[in-house]
Amino acid sequence: MADDALPDLPIREVLPRVRAALSGGGAAVLVAPPGTGKTTLVPLALPGRVVVAEPRRLAARAAARRMASLLGERPGERVGYTVRGDRQVSRRTRVEVVTTGVLVRRLQRDPELAGTAAVILDECHERHLDTDLALAFLVEARAALRPDLQLLATSATADAGRLSEVLGGAPVVTATAPLFPVDAIWAPPAGPITPPLGLRVDPRLLDHVAATTRRALAEGEGDVLVFLPGAREIDAVAGRLSGVAAEVIPLHGRQPGAVQDAALRAGPRRRVVLSTAVAESSLTVPGVRAVVDAGLSRVPRMDHARGLGALATVPVSRAAAVQRAGRAGREAPGRVYRCWSAAQHDRLPAQPEPEIAAADLTGFALDLALWGHPDGSGLSLPDQPPPGALQAAVTTLRDLGAVDAGGRVTPRGRALADAGLHPRLARALLDGAPLVGPRRAAEIVALLDDDRSLADDLTAAWRRVRGSRDPAWRSEVSRLSAALTRNPADETAPDVTDAAAAVDTEPGASSNDGGRTRVAAGDDEVHAAASNEKRTLAADRGRSRAGAAGSGNLPDDLAAGLVVGLAYPERVARVREAGGRDYLMAGGTAAELTGGSGLAGVEWLAIASADRAAGARTARVRAAVPLDEATAIEAAATLLAEATEIGWVGGDVVARTVRRLGAITLVERRIADPDRELVRAALAEGLRREGLGLLTWSRGAVELRERLAFAHAALGDPWPDVSDEALLDRAGDWLEFGSARRRSDLGRIDVASGLRRLLPWSVAGRLDEVAPERLPVPSGSRVRVDYSDPQSPVLAVKVQEAFGWRDAPRLGDGRIPVLLHLLSPAGRPVAVTRDLASFWAQGYPQVRAELRGRYPRHPWPEDPTTAEPTRRTKPRAR
Repeated sequence: MADDALPDLPIREVLPRVRAALSGGGAAVLVAPPGTGKTTLVPLALPGRVVVAEPRRLAARAAARRMASLLGERPGERVGYTVRGDRQVSRRTRVEVVTTGVLVRRLQRDPELAGTAAVILDECHERHLDTDLALAFLVEARAALRPDLQLLATSATADAGRLSEVLGGAPVVTATAPLFPVDAIWAPPAGPITPPLGLRVDPRLLDHVAATTRRALAEGEGDVLVFLPGAREIDAVAGRLSGVAAEVIPLHGRQPGAVQDAALRAGPRRRVVLSTAVAESSLTVPGVRAVVDAGLSRVPRMDHARGLGALATVPVSRAAAVQRAGRAGREAPGRVYRCWSAAQHDRLPAQPEPEIAAADLTGFALDLALWGHPDGSGLSLPDQPPPGALQAAVTTLRDLGAVDAGGRVTPRGRALADAGLHPRLARALLDGAPLVGPRRAAEIVALLDDDRSLADDLTAAWRRVRGSRDPAWRSEVSRLSAALTRNPADETAPDVTDAAAAVDTEPGASSNDGGRTRVAAGDDEVHAAASNEKRTLAADRGRSRAGAAGSGNLPDDLAAGLVVGLAYPERVARVREAGGRDYLMAGGTAAELTGGSGLAGVEWLAIASADRAAGARTARVRAAVPLDEATAIEAAATLLAEATEIGWVGGDVVARTVRRLGAITLVERRIADPDRELVRAALAEGLRREGLGLLTWSRGAVELRERLAFAHAALGDPWPDVSDEALLDRAGDWLEFGSARRRSDLGRIDVASGLRRLLPWSVAGRLDEVAPERLPVPSGSRVRVDYSDPQSPVLAVKVQEAFGWRDAPRLGDGRIPVLLHLLSPAGRPVAVTRDLASFWAQGYPQVRAELRGRYPRHPWPEDPTTAEPTRRTKPRAR
């Protein structure tokens, strides 16, 4: 259309600049606030075939319908759209609106986008994963294949510098909008509100949002647009608004297209539109004069360590709050009621967090592999993926058989991508179809892909949705069923050998060392014979698949559980205590059912959804399906392992063969005659964990260790370090375990003999010279040296036995003087000294004066240096 034939919206003034920028360098950034017409007018003003990518299906359909109406047509003629499960295009279509996910799939199949003259990426500021991928892929496609392809990135915020940089310094075109003024009304709740946790929103906040909506209706004219985080909160607030003098209309991305379209048309009655973030941008909801903002957003979060992905409810960003408020000023002056205070507003994050920073990257990583950049390097991504999150995603893909060891996509990976699902769900669909039947597999996967349909008991939710004739769910079931006919379960699924080899990459296995595998078992470790890991997998998996192959024979709960387990094998869980609510998942994470759950006490569960609060050790189960053990093993067959384990567990040596499903022990049998080398390693590990107190330390062993410690302190190497840390680190070198097999046997080991084995041959014969056990004193006695302080050995000797000694003896090859404790005849210390000459001259006269009257039978000569030393008293006078 000619510019002057387009509606007179602010964007019309900059259309010549947009075309000039695109004609010059082939790429540009357009910054224009909501309401300027950038989504619907720019595509119609560009020459050639134009593809417009929107982050949401609702926005894509709405934009196509608006553009078609400007041409006096219906969608599917010159303007059409393609979203998942819905396509309206024809040979006449010149402008096609797609979701960014559809664009990414199209680029994977046809990187040149043959026949397309320009691509518009709308709402880039929202930073969805698909938007980032599409942007990066298009930049590379333009550089390598289609330099003539024009690329326009649009944003509703002024922060366009990064977009321009990604596009190689593309020019930025800015449009301004003389929007109507919007008055901000701060309307925080009167009482305390519990912050959101996971998907839970305090009902008191929903009460307040409903009350504020009634206030907005009473204080002005026109329709009211209410922003809530999700479909559940929309349903809850709708129930609280019963009886208002307005039509209450929900608006969210999971609704059928016809229902969404109705929400975007003005009606004969006043309306309250309850919407998720889909109405933040790209859409105009006609008739709105007031916005009520709950101040919350729902974003994806991923606990990569535990493999738990979920949606989380977070405070809205300031940028998003501005976007939402602008909905009230599209057609006339308006009002925004913010359900928080001005002070809280200042503390909100300035921009929403990019999805790449916190989301599950499994699908993202598969797209990178399909494109030929497994690690994302070399791509013009606005932000690089976090390395740990990307590695976790690649590990998952490898376990699914979607990529090989080098990260390259496999034929199975292409099949998973073609299903148009998260790779886990695609795996469940393709592998579950021959086991439970194509229709049932499609129904269960469609349920798993719709978070709002998940409930505590997923089987019950499945039955409810089947009976409700939910059009959105049925449309998705039809799409998935059709995908199965195009792409039946292929022969490229990971074989049994691959599955067993993947055990070490699952939670519960940490490293491979010297032919043995260290397997985590709670807080303990065991040494496992790696050769047994794969022993029974082939037979067991073959039997279980054969048993399940009669797809019509499995009842609904087992069918659902099998499909859920195929999607999330690490979430197959077994109850910890009969009748309880606590479970252990195969991935090693503890999980707990909510109070009042109808699944409490079920022995096995396949957990479809779980989340874990920050700092919590236990995940909360949101949706699950009961299983039996055979189906659990079938669903999580890639985690099935059998091993011989000999290790220190629970304070003693265990020797057993164990069959495990990930972290869940299925069968355990004691080994009567375990490998002695592995037992020895287990005993050494027990000592390292619990300390040297497990050994029996005789007086001789203690004194020998003290003498060795003195020699090491005085002379260093090669005298051995006998500190706790050193002895524990080298336990296998100096202790002779012999026939010891358990904790109690450690107390019978000869510790002194072990310590002597630490002495190198070069110094073994010199211990009595360097650190003698006893020292001779002038009286002829041999007195034991106390080495308890290795820095200062002590010799305690009576004063009378030291007469004639002019200097204290020295040890450690003459380097360390002995600390003399000079004793009274009763054995009490009267002086402590290393300088014996000084003591005789200055200290002894005082000691003599004080003690000779108390001990008259003992000699107290005036000159001790020349007196005869003695151990005896003076003979009694007769």
